[in-house]
Amino acid sequence: MLKRTPMGITRNGELCRSVDILQKGDRVLLRIPEKGGCSLEPNTHISVPVVYEDEDIIVYNKPPGMPVHQSPGHYGDCLANVFAAGFPDTAFRAVNRLDKDTSGLCIAAKSRIGANIPRENISKVYYAVCCGEITAPVRIDEPIGREDGSALRRIVRSDGKRAVTNVYPISGNGRYTLLKIILETGRTHQIRVHLSHRGFPLAGDSLYGGEMSDIGRQALHCGETNIIHPVSGREICLSAPFPEDMAKIANNL
Repeated sequence: MLKRTPMGITRNGELCRSVDILQKGDRVLLRIPEKGGCSLEPNTHISVPVVYEDEDIIVYNKPPGMPVHQSPGHYGDCLANVFAAGFPDTAFRAVNRLDKDTSGLCIAAKSRIGANIPRENISKVYYAVCCGEITAPVRIDEPIGREDGSALRRIVRSDGKRAVTNVYPISGNGRYTLLKIILETGRTHQIRVHLSHRGFPLAGDSLYGGEMSDIGRQALHCGETNIIHPVSGREICLSAPFPEDMAKIANNL
């Protein structure tokens, strides 16, 4: 059976991102639908809570374990497939993106206006559980770049891009600390890298040295977002509760 080439950007037949580094000899293909609308396979078997919706945007409370876009091994169970089931005539355009194992508020556009909300008109608050005890607010201003020899891991390095993370402890028990986090920049894995670099990796984060006994993925959740609506100009303030795995830890801190 022939393997169907997915829509979007592929490298050597596999989906990739515009920021991925190419190697000599890679074959890059951009495949777009001939007509407007959503080219993704709809998935009607997955339900994702909708926190807000209007004519221009929809905001989901994305569960952990679900990619936003299609990726190897996830061609039919990502947030884009859920969107396609609800809006088959609309192309999927994520306004913000969360890592597969990060849960929380994720905005998708239903119109061109919604897809072009200025970045400064969206603010987000993350919540995380880190290993160890943080007792006072800290501002981490350390550049982040790709680790040599790794396609996935990022590290603090002098030749990286500037990254700023503001961390506010909420509660802790010596073993873990529940944190409120506000970003000034948006680098890949920024929260995970900065906290690991300071000796406080996220609980469940196997990639950056987190304790795995109480949660099986990084304990990171986008819990609040404020949006200046691109049409009405009004401020929309949204929140989403922790998923069960993270709530189980947070409620004991």
